[in-house]
Amino acid sequence: MDDEEPLEPETQDETETVAASENSDETLYCEAGATPAVEKEKPTHESSETDLEMEDTEKFFTTGQKELYLEACKLVGVVPVSYFIRNMEESYVNLNHHGLGPRGTKAIAIALVSNTAVMTLELEDNCIMAEGIVSLTQMLRENYYLQELNLSDNDLGLEGARIISEFLQRNTSSLSNLQLSGLAFSMAGCFKGETGRAGIREGKAALVWRASPTPTFPPGNNFKDEAAELLSQALSSDYRIKSLDLSHNQFSDKGGEHLGQMLALNVGLQSLDLSWNHFYTRGAVALCNGLRTNVTLKKLDVSMNGFGNEGATALGDVLRLNNSLAYLDVSGNDISNEGVSKISRGLELNDSLKVLKLFLNPMSMDGAVLLILSIKRNPKSSMEELDISNVLVSEQFVKTLDGVYAVHPQLDVVYKAVQGLSAKKAVLLWTNPMKLIQSYADQHKITVVDFLKNLNPTRTMRMPVGEFRKAMVQQKQVPLNRSQIRELIKKIDEKTGMVNFSLLKMAKP
Repeated sequence: MDDEEPLEPETQDETETVAASENSDETLYCEAGATPAVEKEKPTHESSETDLEMEDTEKFFTTGQKELYLEACKLVGVVPVSYFIRNMEESYVNLNHHGLGPRGTKAIAIALVSNTAVMTLELEDNCIMAEGIVSLTQMLRENYYLQELNLSDNDLGLEGARIISEFLQRNTSSLSNLQLSGLAFSMAGCFKGETGRAGIREGKAALVWRASPTPTFPPGNNFKDEAAELLSQALSSDYRIKSLDLSHNQFSDKGGEHLGQMLALNVGLQSLDLSWNHFYTRGAVALCNGLRTNVTLKKLDVSMNGFGNEGATALGDVLRLNNSLAYLDVSGNDISNEGVSKISRGLELNDSLKVLKLFLNPMSMDGAVLLILSIKRNPKSSMEELDISNVLVSEQFVKTLDGVYAVHPQLDVVYKAVQGLSAKKAVLLWTNPMKLIQSYADQHKITVVDFLKNLNPTRTMRMPVGEFRKAMVQQKQVPLNRSQIRELIKKIDEKTGMVNFSLLKMAKP
């Protein structure tokens, strides 16, 4: 992304003719381009008119991508985005925070109808609104190459949710990853400047959001329970969307009930982000009821909600029954030791979960002991990461954890610190793992990557995180403790459950 570039502002319509075109409910592609033999039913938001009325019926197909975009900009009356012109033949295009508006989005959509290069399109924070969504969904009905679309923070509202839902009900595109987050930056405290860019406010606005009864954040996507109902209805039968981000919206327990019903029926979603919404006991139980019968979802993020101990009890029941969920984040959900004990009972029988995040919950070391012992008692446990990084533990806990590691060497438990461990002793326990591996590699005249590949039974550059951690624990050439192994994994983690040794080649010294 070219951060140094100023925003290309939208211009007023250049002529009355252009204004008339903009106000019409037009489609994005040239009428002459449609195959005469195939009659497509027009969606509600389409008319039979076209955006590109060209005298030469073959011009739409012979015009270059750049020329087509420039003509579209002229048609709708906006200034072209230079970054898009330079990158429209790349597979990844990042147009976040470019102030496109509905008309600028329409010009982009027109250019993408026949584009076969762009596979990921980022359009966060562009004030697209419902009008711009019409253009994008029309484009997606013709474009079979775009796979990932980010529409976060665009003030889409209920009408935007309705348009997206109608598209999903007849989805024949290649789109598999859809981001509809409300406030992508609310953790840092965002505000809108006069230019339309997202600015970062100094201070902790996220804490204000949780504490204030009348929060005053920007509209984000302004999705409420009615939007959750529309999206849930569409997703109940859609199997093409694999990853969906609905974080930072305004869904309450009612929205949770709609989403829970969707999860019980959906057979496509593999990743769902519902963090930073307003789900409490009723919404949490409804979501868990849907998870009981869901067989495809692998990753669920419900952090920063209000599940409480009742919601944790429902989650414990899910973990006993669900055999597909591999990643679960319930950080910041007001779960105490009582709720943790219910989750622990589920872990004793679960053989699919690999990552469990319980950070920022009011649990103590007693709750942490219940968690690790439940994993130890389950010989079929797949657990690789347990995040309780706000919990202060004792040296006795560490000894107990060593016993768990002996049974499950692939596991890594992240806690805050050990009580009574001096800072000097802590420093002695940690040395840069890369320096130790580099020293061994130099002595044996091999590269660091060669050393790591030798740990992989397939001798390839990629390896599951859990298997890599287990191999590093068991190898004897370069003894490392778990903190050092954790730091090493951070350098080569693809964030997909795999480590990639080639990332070391790209890392700066």
